[in-house]
Amino acid sequence: MPAQTTTDCVLFPDLFDRPLTARFDLPHASSDGGAVLLKAVEEPLGLIDEFARHLTDRRQPGKIDHQLRELLAQRIFGLACGYADANDAARLAHDPIHKLLLDRDPIDGCALASQPTLSRLENAVRAVDLYRLGEILAAIVIDRHRLRLGSDCRKVIVDLDTTPDPTHGAQQLSFFHGHYDTHCYLPLLGFLSFDKEPEQHLFTAILRAGNAGDKRGVLGVLRRLIPQLRQAFPCARILVRLDGGFAGPDILDFLDDEPRVDYVVGFAKNSVLKRFARRLMGRARRLSRQSGQTEHLYRECRYAARKWSRKRRVIIKAEVVRYPGRRPKDNPRFLVTNLHQSPRWIYERIYCHRGDVENRIKELKDGMQIDRTSCSRFLANQFRVLLTAAAYVLMQALRAHAQSTSCARAQVSTLRERLLKLGVQVMASTRRILLRLPMRAPFADTWIAVASSLGACRGG
Repeated sequence: MPAQTTTDCVLFPDLFDRPLTARFDLPHASSDGGAVLLKAVEEPLGLIDEFARHLTDRRQPGKIDHQLRELLAQRIFGLACGYADANDAARLAHDPIHKLLLDRDPIDGCALASQPTLSRLENAVRAVDLYRLGEILAAIVIDRHRLRLGSDCRKVIVDLDTTPDPTHGAQQLSFFHGHYDTHCYLPLLGFLSFDKEPEQHLFTAILRAGNAGDKRGVLGVLRRLIPQLRQAFPCARILVRLDGGFAGPDILDFLDDEPRVDYVVGFAKNSVLKRFARRLMGRARRLSRQSGQTEHLYRECRYAARKWSRKRRVIIKAEVVRYPGRRPKDNPRFLVTNLHQSPRWIYERIYCHRGDVENRIKELKDGMQIDRTSCSRFLANQFRVLLTAAAYVLMQALRAHAQSTSCARAQVSTLRERLLKLGVQVMASTRRILLRLPMRAPFADTWIAVASSLGACRGG
């Protein structure tokens, strides 16, 4: 701890039955005692080493105090622990747990890098560096599940979606978006899920300008991703599931031409499709009047938009929505697909599960603050997004190791509160490092179960 650490005390003389004094003077202590689990999760992935290996360090070697790998580890582990800003480096510089995560002596090790050093790192990256890091992130996520599932995997589902990232300064490529009524970026996020598993695993996070069309970058992602998935899971069938903004003719032609690739893509309504749905909507209105409830019916048709190269199967959902105290509302929906199951099954059992991806996006925003893109330089903000994505991959891996506990489906913010944010006193000798955690920690059993899953053994 730095010598200038304050020991000022706070006194509550009448709050309890005796005077209460609070003093911040416990040496070699941290509020992130459980974060050693992050290092246990990251070690087999090798994510930080791969990021460092593919980034070019352009600093003068004689003037370097903090190696590139250490800077990346400091930033990624800090993000996972809830420290979204580079400014947080000043608060963590002497934290024994965060020094331990960087393989430094927790007591006598050098202080961590400062905010200016981390900011220079963020602003030094080039576009080619970011492209490499994006490829590495996807490769590591895919390889992790290849080792876990092997040839047993029979289905891989690919979900791509966009989300607004509001901006509040003079960030490059920030534009006003009429639909969201704000200046923003429009990042593209991609997730993978396997067989019937409930988790959607982040594999890509691409920051895009605020005026980017929904389809920008999607075809490039799919062209790189599908061969990787085929190589990793040769027995699996691939399903691509996209929202209505992605139904461009180039994307649909690509998906049609790929062998053993299924797709379900939302499609915006137009006058032709409304005519196809007219009779079905009439039936849905009559059913809704009779039941007084929301009703929906399904049918299909063959349809080709003006720029399409061929006719395709379109699923029509005719829905009338009723809420108490409101007038009934027509809500026709359309999907383009090459699947052969019934329209109801495709819509309800396949497409509607896209809603789970919204939960992952909320986690990334609320739990990981992936939208903290406050740098003025666009490439620096993309770098922040990738580092946050890497931290989220670690948190998802941590959640996978908590499957036998009460944290099996916990949000990342809950995982952080229960497993990482533990008060600890660090004691180090030449023989060992001892972490003294609270005896009555509410989730001590869960923490020990996750640690055991990561290879820890019980000691005396």
